Amino acid sequence: MADEAKVIVIGPTDVESSDLVTLLRFLDLEPIHVRNLAELRQWAAHGDTDFLAVLVGRDTIYALGTELVTELRGMRQPLPIICLSRDGLPKIAESSGDLAWFHLDTPVKQRRLSAVLDQAQNVRNGHPTQPGTHRFRPSGTSAAMRAVHRLIEQVAPFDSNVLILGESGTGKEMVARHIHELSDRAGHPFVPVNCGAIPADLLESELFGHEKGAFTGALSTRLGRFEFAEGGTLFLDEIGDMSLQMQVKLLRVLQERSFERVGSNRTLDCNVRIIAATHRDLDAAMLEGRFREDLYYRLNVFPLEMPPLRERLDDLPVLIEHLVQRQSQSGGRRIQFDAGAMHALARNRWPGNVRELANLLERLAILFPSRTITAADLPDRYRSAPATWPGEQTVAAPAAAVAPPCASVVPPETGEPTVIYEMLETMLPRGGIDLKDHLSAIEMGLIRKALAEADGTVAEAARLLRIRRTTLVEKLRKYRLSALTIN
Repeated sequence: MADEAKVIVIGPTDVESSDLVTLLRFLDLEPIHVRNLAELRQWAAHGDTDFLAVLVGRDTIYALGTELVTELRGMRQPLPIICLSRDGLPKIAESSGDLAWFHLDTPVKQRRLSAVLDQAQNVRNGHPTQPGTHRFRPSGTSAAMRAVHRLIEQVAPFDSNVLILGESGTGKEMVARHIHELSDRAGHPFVPVNCGAIPADLLESELFGHEKGAFTGALSTRLGRFEFAEGGTLFLDEIGDMSLQMQVKLLRVLQERSFERVGSNRTLDCNVRIIAATHRDLDAAMLEGRFREDLYYRLNVFPLEMPPLRERLDDLPVLIEHLVQRQSQSGGRRIQFDAGAMHALARNRWPGNVRELANLLERLAILFPSRTITAADLPDRYRSAPATWPGEQTVAAPAAAVAPPCASVVPPETGEPTVIYEMLETMLPRGGIDLKDHLSAIEMGLIRKALAEADGTVAEAARLLRIRRTTLVEKLRKYRLSALTIN
């Protein structure tokens, strides 16, 4: 950041504004305090618009409203707006996305202020990733993604552990990086670790480091990822693949905020925020004894679930534009899609999610550089996707038909069962029945069938039964069922 860069502070003359001016001077910046739009216009009228950014409180933004946005947009070079508040960006930021908005939590901390001003400097130098967004902000304006963005902004200012759930390719690491970017730890390292890609016997050394001679091949002392991430964020990807032995050691670090390197008895304190992610069904893993419940509840302080691409196809045009822009910035050729191609892409299920979409766009940019892609240019699997998919619509039996016990209603075009009907005995036995036990037996039978249909995946079985996943997990515990023993 250049010395003596000018930063405008907009707001009344109060303690907060005075403290901000003092802090900016401490950072070798030149603060310009203006109390209202009239004083801002005076500075602009003098032709002096070479400012770094505008710092303005949320209350002031609400008070000045669109007039402030119009004034800043009308300057020779629109200024990045840094909003000071406790509860994220104001709604006006969504409707003025051509401006670069940044959120700064209050009370303002020097480290976080410096990091946000560095980001504003990148915008002023012409190197923003996208106007109005942060570098790692996940793309999408669908209802599902708006909910994700709200959760990210709510949890980012706190040091709470976050557990990001979702299928492979949904952008879990990008969410973790965005949380880090919005937090007070943004000026410190973000260190990712793929727990599934590192052999179990090496993961301990990778996380905690080792001393020279701790084991064969340890020729020198090595720092672990916890030490590299000191003061910042440690992202534990694929936490569901971690061995039980390592889970115990990780739990201790989360509880005591300290650890020892392999081969050392010296305890090291750590100041690290943990964000974990997995595509595994951890509820099922706990039931099967593959994941510790105590670790799960330590990590699952703030769960955040990433929706698969097939559930937010409204975001497809935005995602394509973002991915194409990113490819062109990396030296790739820009491509476009006509209406037929977009319609074909929107009919796909995208099992690989956003990662699959990014790979497809890269392939098409190589095959058809700098041209408009039509449906005929798409690979066969994307061109011939059906309008509906098996299991996505419930096929009910005709009203007059009586299905035999355990009969399946099979749609003729797919040949795959979508609804299973279990016929119940409607005649009451002479000696009566225990209704509670009878209903429990029926419920247990349906749960077994749903799990079998879902190949043991608890989340999918819950969807088939139209209940929440946590409800199904409780019922599995109640009936002492395991997803591994349903076949």
